[in-house]
Amino acid sequence: MPNIKSAKKRMELGQKWAARNRVARSRLRTAVKRVRQAEDAETAQTRLRDAESLLDRAARKRLLHPNKVARMKSRLQQHVKELQEG
Repeated sequence: MPNIKSAKKRMELGQKWAARNRVARSRLRTAVKRVRQAEDAETAQTRLRDAESLLDRAARKRLLHPNKVARMKSRLQQHVKELQEG
């Protein structure tokens, strides 16, 4: 436990941001999972748009590495394309 006032403040702020990041990451994982679990191409396409929006926001805020986000988006798009063809 920190004794210095500024250290206490930094610890509290760190916990606050960690909680916020945890919520954002959870929303992101859920959105990606919903795209993967979509039965038809139309539903998957709609869910993909939402997931891409969350992924872009995560990359912009550095919640996830931008290259990882690009890879995830690419794989999701590939999955939706396979649903459309199949």
